[in-house]
Order: sequence, then C-alpha cells, then structure tokens
Amino acid sequence: MTHSSPWAARFAGCAVVVSAVLLTSCTTSDIGGGKGASSSQSPAPSSTRTSTEPSEKKLTEQAQAALAAVHTGKLVEAGVERVTDGIHTEPGLSKGKTYRLNLVCAGSGSAQLQFEPANAGTAATVPCDGSTVQQRIAAGELVRINVDGAKGATGVIAWQIDAL
Repeated sequence: MTHSSPWAARFAGCAVVVSAVLLTSCTTSDIGGGKGASSSQSPAPSSTRTSTEPSEKKLTEQAQAALAAVHTGKLVEAGVERVTDGIHTEPGLSKGKTYRLNLVCAGSGSAQLQFEPANAGTAATVPCDGSTVQQRIAAGELVRINVDGAKGATGVIAWQIDAL
C-alpha cells in the first residue's frame, strides 16, 4: 500500500485547478477587455461556405460522370479545370478530321466557349448546372479551344475530345 504525503496531494490538486483555469481561458475570448465589448463585437466568421457548397472534389466527380455517360469514339484529350482558371488548350488534332468536344460545368454561373480560328467550332455558353454541351470540331492547321468562366462563376469544367 502506498501513502502519499499531504504536500503531494495539494500539489496535484493545484495542478488540476490551474489546468482547468488555463483551459477555460484559452477556449473563451473576452475581446475588448470585458467592458461591454461582447455586445458591440461581431462574431468570428464561420466556415459555413464549405458546409453549404459542394466540394471541388464532388463537383469534379459529378462532371466526370456526366462526360462518361456521353463518351463516344476514341478519346483524344481530356481534363478538368476550375471555372476561374478556364480551359486554354491547343489539342493535337489531325487536319481534315472531325472531332467531338464534350464539356460539363458543375457549380454555379456559366462559361463561354470559343474557338480559334472561329470556323473550327461554334461559340457557345456552357451553363454550370451539370449538363453536357457538345460541339463538333473541324480540325484545321491549329485549333485553340478557350473556355472562360463568366463573372462570379464557380465550380469545375470537365472536358474531353473524342475522334469520330
């Protein structure tokens, strides 16, 4: 049987009390020194955005699933980009062949599709509602595809080019 000294018991008790006080002071805030500050201060910003908006990973999965549902022909090139970054690609297409570009934007807002040269495809608006936009591409010497998000648009754009 072990006996503890009264000094050790008091020390342990004090350590518990001090720990509790320190823990409480670290988890509560008294902005402004406690003189009526709590009623005039706004609460700290919360992270409700992440809980109410779909994650980028989830949006990417949704967009890729929509593309998989319409995939036809031989895959030439594909990718996923943030709407804010857009798509800017010069795929290696064979002159004189026809291709299909499939785009899916998942998120909110819309994006604008453009081709260079303009006669390589048809300019279009791509809504960020998860629907698929398809365009035929007539390959020439060099084709550049640009998809830029509209102001305030968020989410991801998944795309693929299939040889027909």
